[in-house]
Amino acid sequence: MLPVSGRQLSITGHGYDAVIASVGAAVRTLTHEGRDLIVPFDADQVRPNYRGATLAPWPNRVVDGRYAFAGAQHQLALTEPSRGHALHGLAAWLEFTDQVVESDRVVLTAVIEPQLGYPFRVQVEVEYHLTADGLTQVVTGRNLGTDAAPWGTGPHPYLVADAARPGAVDAWTLSLPASEVLTVTDDRLSPVAVEPVDRHPQWDFRTPRTIGDTFVDHAFTALARDDGIAEVRVTAADGTGTAISWDEACPWVQIHTADTPECEATHRIGLAVEPMTCAPDAFNSGAGLVVIDASGEHIASWTIRAL
Repeated sequence: MLPVSGRQLSITGHGYDAVIASVGAAVRTLTHEGRDLIVPFDADQVRPNYRGATLAPWPNRVVDGRYAFAGAQHQLALTEPSRGHALHGLAAWLEFTDQVVESDRVVLTAVIEPQLGYPFRVQVEVEYHLTADGLTQVVTGRNLGTDAAPWGTGPHPYLVADAARPGAVDAWTLSLPASEVLTVTDDRLSPVAVEPVDRHPQWDFRTPRTIGDTFVDHAFTALARDDGIAEVRVTAADGTGTAISWDEACPWVQIHTADTPECEATHRIGLAVEPMTCAPDAFNSGAGLVVIDASGEHIASWTIRAL
């Protein structure tokens, strides 16, 4: 019987092993020499908290699910009902089709069909490839329609520094080379303003330090880069950990400490690190919003590796 998360595609190489679930083109498991690098989920489990999903055609939130584009007003379904937003796009629950299946590489595709709130036809191609550098994911959005389409993408992994101590986020050290943070409202996490992290020292991790009991569910930008590459690291006391890196296609990154006090089993068990091509609510603010012309495409990628 087909598992709830879809077909299971296993790839391996260079000490890494990953299982990709076809629903949402999600990274279900990722290990290096047997050590979890992300919080996994079961094959026959409805994916919790967008764990490992591919986010498109927008990451994060569209406030109130409403936006204007090319002179038309649109209303998206509110998929975050507790806060009244449209959350994490439309691709997370699509069934992706295999295009390439190799021992260390898979390529999957799905099409977002025109619908209420997003009347655009866009193909989402997702490639996963294991190399000595880790697991690289490449997401390509291709506009199959005749009108320009708004677009954004990103991943949703929950990184793990110490798999032997689940729930130990507080003890982990975070390195986050961002000098600006997008402040949000307390109740709905709606964007307020981009401000220097100097004004919010609790979210300043430019010098690596332990996370402690800090709550983070914010987007960061103004990223320091090395040859165009930004990297976030989370490490345990013994030096083991996980890093995710990406190029200038993603000028933003969302960090979330996975706070679910109502559910102890998932509370602060990993650190969500989500490189994003655009800011939260970019469909309204325009901050980083990509517009794909008819027959055009957009490519973004990121790599998760063991430390």
